[in-house]
Amino acid sequence: MISSMILGYHTSVLALLVSAILLCLSVIFDRKYEWLRYVQIFLLGVFHYVSQLNWCILLYYFLIINLIHKKKRFREMLPLCLLIILQYSLIRLTYMPFTKYQIMVVAFDFLSTLVIVISFYFVSFLESEKKKLYKQNDYLTFHDPLTGLLNYDGYLHKMQQLIEANQPFQLVLMDINNFKSLNAMNITTANEILISFSRALRELFLKDMLAASRYAGDRFAVLLPVDVEVDSSKFNFDHIGIQLTYSITCYPQEAMTYQEMITTAEERIFQMRRNSWMKGQEEMLRTEKMKMVGELAAGMAHEIRNPLTSIKGFIQLSKNQGYNIKPWYEVIMGEITRVGELTAEFLHFSKPHASNMKKESLTDCVVSVYSLCKSEAASYGHLFKIELSDMPVDIFMDRDKIIQVLINLIRNSFQAMESTGTVQITLSMEEHMAVIQVADTGKGIADEDLTKIFDPFYTTKEEGTGLGLSLCQKIVEDHEGKISVHSELGIGTTFTLRFPLA
Repeated sequence: MISSMILGYHTSVLALLVSAILLCLSVIFDRKYEWLRYVQIFLLGVFHYVSQLNWCILLYYFLIINLIHKKKRFREMLPLCLLIILQYSLIRLTYMPFTKYQIMVVAFDFLSTLVIVISFYFVSFLESEKKKLYKQNDYLTFHDPLTGLLNYDGYLHKMQQLIEANQPFQLVLMDINNFKSLNAMNITTANEILISFSRALRELFLKDMLAASRYAGDRFAVLLPVDVEVDSSKFNFDHIGIQLTYSITCYPQEAMTYQEMITTAEERIFQMRRNSWMKGQEEMLRTEKMKMVGELAAGMAHEIRNPLTSIKGFIQLSKNQGYNIKPWYEVIMGEITRVGELTAEFLHFSKPHASNMKKESLTDCVVSVYSLCKSEAASYGHLFKIELSDMPVDIFMDRDKIIQVLINLIRNSFQAMESTGTVQITLSMEEHMAVIQVADTGKGIADEDLTKIFDPFYTTKEEGTGLGLSLCQKIVEDHEGKISVHSELGIGTTFTLRFPLA
């Protein structure tokens, strides 16, 4: 404007001042009043026409650059920019002579404008993409890509913000109890369930939720205002197959820092999971005990019914001979004795635990068993050997019960060898454990029978109750020990007993 006045190119000082002022005002207020953007082109044309300066092209470029920022699409922006530069060229030709040179200048203005528009648009596009990339990176830094909730870092960041603002809130920490089983079923199914659960959380706390997070696979955290009531009725997600354990920690009543908040919440979750696991184990043990009782009852009924049936038959036969049972007396007494022995073993099996526990020498116990069984081995024609540890071996035990176990195993070994064989009992120590092995060179046990030999009433003998090995296993477990067996057909069998040292 000043240049036009100094050079004397202007047609009217008043028109020049008015157009300049209006143009400046339109630029200043175009953000508030969008319609001013369309008026700017007209006002710039008036100012250009009044000032008659080619330098106005800089103002046209400024207007074009301003439009590039406002318009998102290149196709919409380019025609408008060319129209603006066309306005400049037409007004310029009103005060400049119409010559070939001026026509070339017009062509140059169009080309330069096209280059400026394309270059500036490209730069603007790169900046826009960079901002999008930064935004995406920022999103991935603090969000879980699967559910769209905050991740662990985002969760901590939000909690720190609330604590710094001294805003009271409650942290609801949730753990999915059955996530491992869902994940083992199908990874895709597990992911779908996690997504469904995150949606359910959003719907549940849509109006009140300050933040929600998923981390560590199956762990979810929700930050809520303190006035939101949270109870177990809200956490029923059976419709998507999820079982939850959750804890609630309040700031600042229960913790003053985010570290204390997380520690308190995690500890509560751990204790709840532990209690839940213990209840599950108790329920499982109760179920197993009931199953065992049922199996024992069925076995007892079967084993006792057979001798009773025999006794009933002989009593019925004696009816025809004046109830004279003399011919069948020995058989009847044998069946009665069998029922008595079966009942006695069952009573031993049903006792809750070893009752006379004290620290004693296991070496002396093994030596006593060897002495008791040596003559029986000789009667079978078997070689009976013993191998003891050089160090004293002491355990807490009920001596009579351990002797009962060892004699039972040794007699089984004697009976397992149809011809002359060898039975060896060995005592040793391994890593704070006392180890007893009873090995024989008998016919061995088939693989399909190995898994059943400790089941009550299971036996491969023609005679026997099938409770012997079950009773041995129970006595060993009452002593906090373990019993195992290894057998090969045609080679022999080895029973191994392990007890903690005293």
